Amino acid sequence: MTPILLAAFCLALAGPAMAGPPADLLARGEYLVRGPMGCGNCHTPLGPEGPVAGMELAGRLVEDNPGFTAYAPNITPAGAIADWSDEELSRAIREGLRPDGSLIGPPMPFAAYRGISDSDLAAIVAFLRSVAPAEQAVPASSYRIPLPPAYGPPVGHVDAPPPGVTVAQGEYIALHLAHCMECHSPMTPQGPDYATGLGQGGFVFRGPWGETVAPNITSGPDGIAGLDDAALKAMITEGRRPDGSQMTPPMPYGYLAQMQPADLEAVILYLRSLPPLPGN
Repeated sequence: MTPILLAAFCLALAGPAMAGPPADLLARGEYLVRGPMGCGNCHTPLGPEGPVAGMELAGRLVEDNPGFTAYAPNITPAGAIADWSDEELSRAIREGLRPDGSLIGPPMPFAAYRGISDSDLAAIVAFLRSVAPAEQAVPASSYRIPLPPAYGPPVGHVDAPPPGVTVAQGEYIALHLAHCMECHSPMTPQGPDYATGLGQGGFVFRGPWGETVAPNITSGPDGIAGLDDAALKAMITEGRRPDGSQMTPPMPYGYLAQMQPADLEAVILYLRSLPPLPGN
């Protein structure tokens, strides 16, 4: 065999291994990370005009309060995750455990992310491996509150619901991927109160914009009962109230605006299925 033919033969053998993730897996990961999950809302540095160009997912200070100072790490291929296996990165996203066994603290929404399906988790990891590397050192977070040893037992197999405009699909997006319910449920020392306060609101966010209280998004009169679907879509994707006034951060309107129409409709269907709760 000539050297040229030998080289071609070797490339042919190596081709499948070097091909990288399938395009549909990357597309799904991109949609989730840049869409309903809104990962850049915490992980992308912000400047006076918004997200800093060329620094997508490079990390930033997210929260500094009496309980903790939390930095979202650099999750581009130039960050620490470059040395983690796909399995280790998957575990960090869904269970909050680093490869060394240490726990990742709040505000990463692990109560929600534990429900991410295996297929979507693989897509998220594949896409994170593909984003442009951004060189930026990010300090470690520090916690002045006790953290639990774990957020729960190891997560086993998780299936995604069949796609479609269904309550099950809306629940999967709102409760797990977009973690809407984590912010829109009362927060307790043990985490969001899904048992008795799912969607009731009341969680207080403080930032440069002032103070934002997550509203009640259950189906009752204190929630979304008086809003039609068009009004809800404008609030979720544009941050615009029915009276035209602008809503405040930290809800990631720009990311939620990337939701596919069917997914947005499924979320609204799910919210209308939530038992009515009073208050907020």
